[in-house]
Amino acid sequence: MSNLAIAQTEIEIAGVQEFLGKEIPVIEGGFGEGEKVVLAKTIAEIHGVRPNDIQSLINENIDEFEEGIDILDLKNSTDSIGSLLELGFTKQSIANSKNIYILSEQGYFTLVSLMRTEKAKELRKKFRREYFAMRKQIKEHKPSCIEDVLISSLQEMKAIKQQLNRATHHALSAKAEVKEIREIVQLDTTSWRSETQTLIAKIAINQGGFEHINLLKSESYELLNKRFGVKLDTRLTNKRRRMAEEGVSKSKRDRLNYLDVIEEDKKLIEGYVAIVKDMAIKYGISKN
Repeated sequence: MSNLAIAQTEIEIAGVQEFLGKEIPVIEGGFGEGEKVVLAKTIAEIHGVRPNDIQSLINENIDEFEEGIDILDLKNSTDSIGSLLELGFTKQSIANSKNIYILSEQGYFTLVSLMRTEKAKELRKKFRREYFAMRKQIKEHKPSCIEDVLISSLQEMKAIKQQLNRATHHALSAKAEVKEIREIVQLDTTSWRSETQTLIAKIAINQGGFEHINLLKSESYELLNKRFGVKLDTRLTNKRRRMAEEGVSKSKRDRLNYLDVIEEDKKLIEGYVAIVKDMAIKYGISKN
């Protein structure tokens, strides 16, 4: 078991897991304690494409990913080559790589949603069931095979569903429920970026899956443009141009997204937070 210190939490290489006849690393952390993550290199292996193709797809659509929530660049987040070697990279591949990405579950679904193929659709569902959906195994009672893990996960989901059904009988009136939702989705200005993106992910799940994230993000930005009479794309272009004039590297400029533009204007922050709250109420996000 190895540890790699990056971002807010450590990455833990917990072992390997068989998927489609391949042994892939089981990695946790980076975006939050115990959260499963996946290497872009592993995604390439699963989908039968070159790692460079996955890296190019990410870089060409970098605006779709929120750094620290959807994606992390290990190449630019750690100085330890040894840690990257433990993840299966060679010294040559590390030296030749501009970026070495890991993705959260939300980031993985954002990436796969950009891959418009039937195979991507099939693998998206399968990978969620057999990788991200599995709970961390308790060492003292470690299941002997993936079927045991899936059965355990389904049983846990069934128990949660039963609890939710019981809770329904004690639900408040519609007016009180709306009031509760408003309280739940209150966001503060210090953590608005991560909390709004997390809330959008919850809305996506409520709508059927993480593949809805990009549409929901687009909806939130369009509403902000209309309500405040702004053009986020123009502001983003101008911000990148200013940074270029200041000598900021192209890779850093490319990582900018609409949230970076919103962050510069307090009124836009307040407006965007209000819009995401309204979307949560519109799409029926509740405390449970």
